[in-house]
Amino acid sequence: MNNFTHINDNGQPAMVDVSTKKVSLRVATARSIISMPPEVIAKFTDGDIMSKKGPVFQTAIIAGIMASKKTGELIPLCHPLGLDNCKIDIHINELQEVVIDCTTSITAKTGIELEALVGASIAALTVYDMCKALSHDIVIRETKLMKKTGGKSDFNREG
Repeated sequence: MNNFTHINDNGQPAMVDVSTKKVSLRVATARSIISMPPEVIAKFTDGDIMSKKGPVFQTAIIAGIMASKKTGELIPLCHPLGLDNCKIDIHINELQEVVIDCTTSITAKTGIELEALVGASIAALTVYDMCKALSHDIVIRETKLMKKTGGKSDFNREG
């Protein structure tokens, strides 16, 4: 009746039934990019910034991993999954932006993209929270799926 996987034939919200899907290794990477004013970027040394709340990037990594593990509780129709792995990498790129990559993996019947997107998003929000005392001119520009493998189809975004 429709192309939305979370709407049933009666037009009502529904969790996708994955009971007949095959188990496979599924990996997804999501990216969040944060623009910061130069005075905030200047505070970063040795790959991190120490704030009154602690090390910014290290705290954001922990927050992102914790959030990835709770995705099924946060997104109403998302399957609750026990992640096999979650890795978060944070660095400052050549444009002086903070780049957060969250890669999640699981061997399961359903994908792991939302867990990667939630992990990257919450890590970005944590960076914002920890740096907002320095400036409110911080913009989380985008969060997007970069890559996914496993399941029915693969996806790979360049840049």
